[in-house]
Amino acid sequence: MNWIKVTETLPENNQRVLAFIPKNKVFLPGNAFRFEIREVIVLVFLENFYKDDHEKREKYGSHFWQGEGNSNHFFSDVTHWTEMPKGPE
Repeated sequence: MNWIKVTETLPENNQRVLAFIPKNKVFLPGNAFRFEIREVIVLVFLENFYKDDHEKREKYGSHFWQGEGNSNHFFSDVTHWTEMPKGPE
């Protein structure tokens, strides 16, 4: 699996990828304040998500990572990404 630095190349807009987020905490349902570290998660890259919101674009950058469930992330959270692997044939 080839991990790509976000500083080198970005996914295509609306592309679903595996994203690497160092020390990413995922809170466990039904367990108050308990979490696991899950550094690789599935996200969708949204190019220029904040293009019309100057304040948020200045604070968070123009791009965004949309997650599944409650796992959205600001652009700066993700350090690397890779294409989704193909399933079995």
